[in-house]
Amino acid sequence: MSAIGSRPSHGTDESSVGELVTRASQQISELVREEMKLARAEMTQKGKRYGVGGGLFGGAGLLGVLAAQALVAAAIAALALVLPVWASALIIGAALAAVTAVLAVAGKKQVARAGSPAPEKTIDSIKADVAEIREKAHR
Repeated sequence: MSAIGSRPSHGTDESSVGELVTRASQQISELVREEMKLARAEMTQKGKRYGVGGGLFGGAGLLGVLAAQALVAAAIAALALVLPVWASALIIGAALAAVTAVLAVAGKKQVARAGSPAPEKTIDSIKADVAEIREKAHR
């Protein structure tokens, strides 16, 4: 038997392939853990913005109800007495309506800043990771 036509033993090939598979498995596990951390951080940030926006909308709703009650009281007072009592109730109702409008605009801005509830940065990062893995697999 000549050494010229001999091939390396299968044991050497299998151990190097096994090492590669082990290393790839570890790297994929680490990648998944990092992507989950990124998704968790992004969702926490968005959740806080939705919470603030929802709270502002809730405040606007409460003040809107109070404004409506004051306006109704003003209309009743105006019809019943046609005296300055209705004017004061009307001023309070208008002031509550103005505060309601400010809170509603602030709440809308918070919800708009939060964007969609999906973790967009994480999704983009995962897509990039998958594309890179596919590219390297085809080499």
